[in-house]
Amino acid sequence: MTRPFDAASRQIRFGHGDPCPGHEGLRGPDAGEWAGRTLDEVAAEDPAAVQRWLTDPDYAPTGGESVTALIARVGSALAGLAPGTHRAVVDQAVVRAGVVHALELPAAAFWRLDVRPDTVTTLTGRLGRWNLLIGQPIDT
Repeated sequence: MTRPFDAASRQIRFGHGDPCPGHEGLRGPDAGEWAGRTLDEVAAEDPAAVQRWLTDPDYAPTGGESVTALIARVGSALAGLAPGTHRAVVDQAVVRAGVVHALELPAAAFWRLDVRPDTVTTLTGRLGRWNLLIGQPIDT
């Protein structure tokens, strides 16, 4: 599941990897020196860095992690899950990274995936093969 966010998504502040209790590898992305700032604030100061971050999966803000590193971390966490059902409320970027990993997509696909807030994304699989179910409403 993804956490709800303010409709003005560009006003969300970057973090240092929001925790995911019980699933350390599924914590949010670490934005390094951008943490605590909005995308608009960072873009106003260094538009070239933001452009690079959005187009180069290997680029990371100083002290932060790249999209490639996020995908690897999330993939490792998924691979390490014990058999059974696991539920985690995670950052939208973690959902993107999990889908990219599970479907063996190129890292550049990360930014092409839109994850709707307040929905459930389900990955199921066995023997290293994943299936994806997206856009389920949260049961209330």
